[in-house]
Amino acid sequence: MLLPIAEAQARLFALATPVGVEDVPLARAHRRWAAADIHARRTQPASDLSAMDGYAIRFADLPGPWTLIGESAAGRPFAGAVQPGETVRIFTGAAMPAGADTVMIQEEVAASGATIRLTGEGPPTQGRNTRRRGLDFADGDRLIARGEALTPARIAVAATGGLASLPVHRPVRVAICATGDELVDPGTSADPDALPESNRAMLAAMLADLPVEVIDLGILPDDLNTLCDTFANVDADLLVTTGGASVGDHDLVRPALEAAGGSIDFWRIALRPGKPMMAGRRGGMMMLGLPGNPVSAFVTAVLFVKPLIAHLGGARDPLPRTTRAILGENLPANGPRTDYLRAELRDGHAFASTIQDSSMLLTLARSHCLIVRPVGAPAARAGDSAEILVIA
Repeated sequence: MLLPIAEAQARLFALATPVGVEDVPLARAHRRWAAADIHARRTQPASDLSAMDGYAIRFADLPGPWTLIGESAAGRPFAGAVQPGETVRIFTGAAMPAGADTVMIQEEVAASGATIRLTGEGPPTQGRNTRRRGLDFADGDRLIARGEALTPARIAVAATGGLASLPVHRPVRVAICATGDELVDPGTSADPDALPESNRAMLAAMLADLPVEVIDLGILPDDLNTLCDTFANVDADLLVTTGGASVGDHDLVRPALEAAGGSIDFWRIALRPGKPMMAGRRGGMMMLGLPGNPVSAFVTAVLFVKPLIAHLGGARDPLPRTTRAILGENLPANGPRTDYLRAELRDGHAFASTIQDSSMLLTLARSHCLIVRPVGAPAARAGDSAEILVIA
């Protein structure tokens, strides 16, 4: 029986334990996931600040005039206190002087020596043009939740919160190999029957934005002993194979993994393309056996390889996010497998490729998204909304 995609993903995550934790400097935290809740070690802003260039006053002294008694600049606060009828020249980001609670912007006033007069409408409310202490966050506030992606903005808030390093899961060691006697490295053979191997380069590119260490095991022949020896000796958190995952006489990945001391947890997914994908483990190493057809390998990598790496890396939400688009043409009813149709996006509309054969890389290369057609989905018409997974 074919396993539904969501169930396969859940079983995969249940098999896998996130890798170990390390502390890294902020500059190395990008594209990792927080291994713990991150809390502020300071309050931001640490004191009341001016949000504009102008003059700090006591709101109660409106409408003025005021006597200028000093200046407050960022990093150089005014040392005294503002008394009734007094003002301090202040600049954006500077600390508000003691006693002052409002800022008149410089365009609203006129200066004559030390006398400052209001010329505009003036501040309508107390506290105008100020940023109160703790406006952004307070010491001890949670800035980043465990499992959240460490984006540039989250790294910035951690830095402002007083942290120089963050706890993250170490990079995931991913071993990749292709299997098949027909395969050769690209550009190495003049034999017209030789097939240039594309999956390893494609997978490495797909993982380039993830915290991984890729171990390239190369092209392995359809030989049980070679495969078994390779699987038994590889040191990785995740082994990804392409090809040899079906039931033909030369599909040896499953028996080789079992001979190497591993086991298969599930095999055959209710997915098109990518039905023969398998998942298992050997000791502490997870294993994903992807189909050899490059489009099938791509789709299963999007749905299983990248999410599993995110899970191993500590992600709270490792699954890919879909969005919606308007269909540009009619689609037939779908069958017993969830279908991921290669499609182009034009003027906000999704157009599925005419031919969806899983060996055709050019249609994948020209596609911007995959249209998701659930199991048993009825026929859809142009203009209907559809779920899509953006890939370019």
